[in-house]
This record gives sequence, structure tokens and C-alpha cells, in this order.
Amino acid sequence: MSKEVTIMTLQPIGVVKNRATRGRVDRELTSEIVVNPELMEGLEHLTEYSHLIVLVWMHRIPPEERSALWVHPRGRHDIPMVGVFAGRGPARPNPIGVTTVRLLGRKGNVLTVAGLDVYSGTPVLDIKPHIPHLDCPPNPHVPEWMQ
Repeated sequence: MSKEVTIMTLQPIGVVKNRATRGRVDRELTSEIVVNPELMEGLEHLTEYSHLIVLVWMHRIPPEERSALWVHPRGRHDIPMVGVFAGRGPARPNPIGVTTVRLLGRKGNVLTVAGLDVYSGTPVLDIKPHIPHLDCPPNPHVPEWMQ
């Protein structure tokens, strides 16, 4: 099997603005997602949804932390280490974060949301509407340590 490397270029579609600057981010914090003005038309009809899935680039993760293949889930050392892809932490080969947020409103190219657990200045890669019958599989199983 040959090993091909595909180089991808991602351009942020916007940026997060909130009061989160250090420490743990409050999941109920109200944030603004400022979408690039040239993409504003892409927001049409988005307010018909109650929730959005937001993908971000966790830009504060230094490159040396992106090589870890074993992590303590949720940063808790009382939980045994698992492979990086079995956890949701930020330190991973591609620091892409995904969060489902409550959409509170839209004004032009600015979306106001609740529950976005990232810092101000975080680049936004994509926004998708949350569709329950597609995004919530029936009877999912998660390990006991994740509950």
C-alpha cells in the first residue's frame, strides 16, 4: 500500500468573539460567530434551526502537543489513558473542534450562539445545521468513563 500525502488548505469562514480568554470555557457563555462578509448569503434560512454544529481550528494547541497518541479523557488522570481518537480533547494531530450550540439569533453576518466552548479569536472552519434524525443515532453506546 502506497502512502500518499494530500496537502489540504483550509480557509476560516469566520471567527469567534466572546469573553473567554483563559482557563475553562463556560459552555453557557454567549458567543458571536462573525462570518466573513463575502459568505453572508450562505447564512440564509439558518435561523430556522434551533441548533448548529460548529467546526473550529483550535489555534492555541502548540504543534508539539499534536503528536500525542495517548491521552487522559477530559484531562482527568483518574481515567486510564486511551488513544487520542477515543477522546474529544484538543491535543490531536489536526486540532479540529466540533461543538453543537444553541442558535440565539442572527444580525447580518453575525450569529449569536450559546454553548460554544472555545476562546475568542478561534477560527471557524464550518457551520452546519443540527438535524436530530441525522445527527443523533438511536441508542448510542459510550464507555462508562465518558458518562
